[in-house]
Amino acid sequence: MPSDLVIVYHRQPYEEVEVDGKIVLRENKSPNGIVPTLKSFFGAVDRGSWVAWKLAEDPANPDFEPVIEITDDFGTYSVTRLPLSAAQVREFYHVTSKEAFWPILHSFKEKYNYDRVEWPNFREVNWAFAEAAAREAAHGALVWVHDYNLWLVPGYLRKLRPDVRIAFFHHTPFPAADMFNVLPWRREIVESLLACDDVGFHIPRYAENFASVARSLCDVVVAARAPVPPHLYSDGTALSERGVPKALSYDGRQVTLSVTPVGVDVGFIEERARRPETDTRVKEIREDLGEAQLILSVGRTDYTKGGVEQLASFGRLLEAHPELHGKVRLMHVSVSANKNMTIYSDIQGEIEQSAGQINGRFGRLDWQPVALISQAIPFEELVSYYRAADVAWITPLADGMNLVCKEFVAARTDDDGVLVLSEFAGAAVELHQAVITNPFSNRSMDTAILHALTMPVDERVSRMRQLRETVRTYDVKAWGNAVRDSHDHAGGAPAPPTRKPPHKSWARSDRTRPFFSLSSAHTPPATAPAPARGPAALHGTARCRRPATGPAAG
Repeated sequence: MPSDLVIVYHRQPYEEVEVDGKIVLRENKSPNGIVPTLKSFFGAVDRGSWVAWKLAEDPANPDFEPVIEITDDFGTYSVTRLPLSAAQVREFYHVTSKEAFWPILHSFKEKYNYDRVEWPNFREVNWAFAEAAAREAAHGALVWVHDYNLWLVPGYLRKLRPDVRIAFFHHTPFPAADMFNVLPWRREIVESLLACDDVGFHIPRYAENFASVARSLCDVVVAARAPVPPHLYSDGTALSERGVPKALSYDGRQVTLSVTPVGVDVGFIEERARRPETDTRVKEIREDLGEAQLILSVGRTDYTKGGVEQLASFGRLLEAHPELHGKVRLMHVSVSANKNMTIYSDIQGEIEQSAGQINGRFGRLDWQPVALISQAIPFEELVSYYRAADVAWITPLADGMNLVCKEFVAARTDDDGVLVLSEFAGAAVELHQAVITNPFSNRSMDTAILHALTMPVDERVSRMRQLRETVRTYDVKAWGNAVRDSHDHAGGAPAPPTRKPPHKSWARSDRTRPFFSLSSAHTPPATAPAPARGPAALHGTARCRRPATGPAAG
């Protein structure tokens, strides 16, 4: 049975665990609720599908099961797993996505590495995702693609299935044109995104940047603009915008730009924060601290997270304020994103060296100023630390949204605690009552953390109550509702999927046939209604036109 909704996401919608020598599928327990929220969209359609990749020792193994059926709290839906070898994953994800795209998206041009990119491999993987989505989708279905490592899927899919509606959500920042256009594949990427009916972003700045990039590369016109709603405008912060583009016109089509900041599952977090065992654990943490204040910093080991800069600020704080010695502790949680990537192991080394220097210089037998945690903390335990902390210090140099700060606020059922937040986190445009800081300024960082530690209780409570109201109002369920509304009006064509059968070349009865092999020299399946030589052929007819400029344009 064809699917009315196809979600294309790099992660599988469940966790694979080994029990008694067998692989068992378990519900994904992501505390921020993204995966459960995405699956909840299946409840609004007759049939849904999820497309993801799966590491396979031998992608050509005939015993590999490409499509499985899942039944859970969200109903019954199919999951298409694209088998990728370790080499393919390394080239597609670790090299192209993380060494080339990631630094540019976060405006770290000096970290950008183009030399190792295997662009044909990236095309091939994206083609495989597009083919799988085309195979699953019913006539007029909605295909919802997620994040930058699948940038080329919309363009391929539009060629394969012109009848479907295509939406894309960008989970990272989207940079300004002078940064994005460093990518040599910029035109190909933008052309693909302009094949969507709706392109979604966390905050207005990213939508504005995308419109600017599209206009710099293609004959694109901003078809509609609107004022930014008050809850997404924070006066004076780095990422604030007063207006936002709502639609682009290109090649006779309209592309809707939607802004929907993702939230957290407030109910899930509050329930755990109110448990008796959480109260007990919070009491234990506070007893261990004695009279010392606890600063909590949580993030991945990544140069975008500003861990080294934050530790430097803490060292300056202790140097300038000896009265704080023995009276404050920093719990710095920095979990390695990928231990196999040199750039992340280097950052981890810098963080460990910085923490060691602070402890060596200021520490005493009865007091170590920094507790560095490099392992993931179980979420129930993390909630206890959220509750026990006096300050949450979240200061990324760049971050698409940052859900840790929202988790901290959601866990503060006591209406106490202070959030110090970088103005370069997307969440800063929503969380107006946080202590906003500039992580590139020593003075701003040092002043903000001292302000948080010395803030009077009535100000702490007032700020936290307003923060909690914002996080509760714009939680992950509200995000889901906003996204649904955007999809319903995408491209100015709100018609729901019809029940027509799909193109017979893409009938689901044939979906158990092995998917397009990444080693098949760009040759798509014989039944594919696509150009004769797969993804490579789609780039010879690029429609993305440069704006006419100067005498040569005539």
